Amino acid sequence: MRIRARVHNSEDRHDVTLCTNDTEHRLAVAPKATGFGSSTNGGELLLLALATCYCNDVYREAAKRGLRVERVEVEVEGDFGAEGEPAKNVTYRAKVTAHGRESEIRELLAHTDRVAEIQNTLRVGTRVTLAGIEVVAR
Repeated sequence: MRIRARVHNSEDRHDVTLCTNDTEHRLAVAPKATGFGSSTNGGELLLLALATCYCNDVYREAAKRGLRVERVEVEVEGDFGAEGEPAKNVTYRAKVTAHGRESEIRELLAHTDRVAEIQNTLRVGTRVTLAGIEVVAR
């Protein structure tokens, strides 16, 4: 599975395009009130990625176990310090309503934490590389 995210930004315009394999869709994110940049910061999107991954994976892993999940709520928090510093104290909590024994549901949630791809990506400290720069000087 190949995933791509693209941002196009100019004054009073912020377009976000997401693509998994050949399926592309847009995410509505407003520009900053000042006109340039995104009204949503990268830290918020990072924590949203963690919450979204865990939520989706709960449903995926429940289906494999034959459990029916009715509702998933995930809240992620973290601390960001000075510019350039990585996040610290990233934690998340989940509340799940599902059909089954409490012990089965708890095991599902623990298992999902172990296999959640975004969580595991951050846990191993994946390398991020700036692969190219293009400049248009005026």
